[in-house]
Amino acid sequence: MSSLSPKKPRVVIGLSGGVDSSVSAWLLKQQGYEVIGLFMKNWEDDDSEYCSSRQDWLDAVAVADLIGIDIEAVNFAAEYKERVFAEFLKEYSAGRTPNPDVLCNAEIKFKAFLDHAMTLGADYIATGHYARVRRVGGEVQLLKGLDPAKDQSYFLHRLTQQQLDRVLFPVGELPKTQVRRIALEIGLPNAKKKDSTGICFIGERPFREFLNRYLPTQPGPMMTPEGEYLGEHIGLSFYTLGQRKGLGIGGVKGHQQADGQVDAWYVAKKDLNTNTLYVVNGHDHPWLLKKTLVADEVSWISGYPPHEGAYAAKTRYRQTDAMCDLVNTDVKHITLKFTQAQWAITPGQSAVLYDGEVCLGGGIIL
Repeated sequence: MSSLSPKKPRVVIGLSGGVDSSVSAWLLKQQGYEVIGLFMKNWEDDDSEYCSSRQDWLDAVAVADLIGIDIEAVNFAAEYKERVFAEFLKEYSAGRTPNPDVLCNAEIKFKAFLDHAMTLGADYIATGHYARVRRVGGEVQLLKGLDPAKDQSYFLHRLTQQQLDRVLFPVGELPKTQVRRIALEIGLPNAKKKDSTGICFIGERPFREFLNRYLPTQPGPMMTPEGEYLGEHIGLSFYTLGQRKGLGIGGVKGHQQADGQVDAWYVAKKDLNTNTLYVVNGHDHPWLLKKTLVADEVSWISGYPPHEGAYAAKTRYRQTDAMCDLVNTDVKHITLKFTQAQWAITPGQSAVLYDGEVCLGGGIIL
């Protein structure tokens, strides 16, 4: 009498050609899963000139071959343009600074990709994000990655219970140094490949040059809070709060400090009604510091808002957690009051709330 061995759970992993997803695929294979690689192509405009997707695909294929798994390419460029890029342009046109990675995760990597993986019979999907999931009772929590320098939970805060319930983050428990070491030890062809920065469709060219292809320039005055005219800006869409470089006012001397250093100029406000860009002199100018923010389009990982009270929050990726009070929650908005004033809180970016290592969710800063 013969016995059939139990079927291995099938995991479809997003293989980007980078080190993190490659090591994730290897770890899953070692853990006994049936692993299938999926390479996502999300952008086609200017692809041959600015984007490395061809090389990334070759790297992903080489990794799949070494690990011994199948790989498939899928084109989500149409979905990306409709669900992510259109919103990206809409936000910039309104003078805000969106975070397309947040929207891409919610709409492409954990929606379009997840749907496609299900057609392949997947039990789970996996990515190379530095984050973790934990099941508590009937709820799935999103936790920070154990490497604080690489934690990517900020970008994942719009995921739902249904999405997280199907997700594995194999490198979330590891420091980046160990991920690199594993890649070298198992001989991955991309072991020394640099981490990707930014979003693919911008490539290596200056961001302003890219944006200018899709949004018109609308020159207007560049002023100080005191009403001094410093020059002309090229369009409010092309600047973000806290920006220091690329203002074109290098010849305008700022305040001189006691040690002889001259304060830099920073973008502090955009007035869409008058098409005026306001710049201030000095990093700690009052216009750049705020203790309160309001965010809309809120999304909670648990499916319901947390109780009002003390939490920590990030108003941008790479920011250290800042203590705050959640003082107002309704269906569409939250208000956060910070213990210490926060620098250059930027409309369009995400305010993400944490309870210790648990990412609760967040919203878009108004």
